[in-house]
Amino acid sequence: MKPKMKLKMLTDIGMTVCLLLLMTYELISSAFHEYVGMVMFVLFILHHVWNVKWSKNLFRGTYTAFRVLQTLLVFIICFTMIGSVISGVILSNHLFTFLPINGGRGFSRTLHLLCAYWGFVLMSLHLGLHWNMIVGMAKRLHVKSSKIILPAARGIAIAIAGYGIYAFIKRDVGTYMFLENQFVFFDFEEPLALFLIDYMFIMGLFVFIGHYLGRLLLGYKGRGSVAKNGFDLPKGA
Repeated sequence: MKPKMKLKMLTDIGMTVCLLLLMTYELISSAFHEYVGMVMFVLFILHHVWNVKWSKNLFRGTYTAFRVLQTLLVFIICFTMIGSVISGVILSNHLFTFLPINGGRGFSRTLHLLCAYWGFVLMSLHLGLHWNMIVGMAKRLHVKSSKIILPAARGIAIAIAGYGIYAFIKRDVGTYMFLENQFVFFDFEEPLALFLIDYMFIMGLFVFIGHYLGRLLLGYKGRGSVAKNGFDLPKGA
């Protein structure tokens, strides 16, 4: 594996970890939440630096249904990230208290809530659209035993998605996304690990949806369709 590809993978893994930690809010302390948010923003910038070729190809090539969805997700995710950073700076009680910011905290709380939950869901969908690369690597590592491993992997994916639906409802994620509830409830007596596990499964649910939605949009017809249809063209993002 080339060094650049390793850096891209490390960046994406780091973003995924930060994304999960950010959903815990004050369960990890408000100060740590702000630090993780800044790390996430830096990794987000790096992600786009590594994938600058994708940006350069925005106005080239044919826009299939898959590419339209992929591009829309990237732009909306960028907006949620910008909204999270701006609202986070205004709400900051630690890193940015030196800034002369007065007012706007009420609107910023609402914006931060929206950007946090929509960003989480959309980034998970975005990861799902690129899940074919991980599936491809897994196939290459287990070519001889793929007849056993692939059905088992699909079964595990369905189980993850199933529990993800339960966790999505249990954690009231939908009510926060649509502002039906503007105050996030946290049980401070609950072990942090259990909270993170639920959100990992919610992420898994939307990765599952993104992956199979991508295959549907490409008219998936079995092995070889990725190369034939150019699943990940233009590369990046």
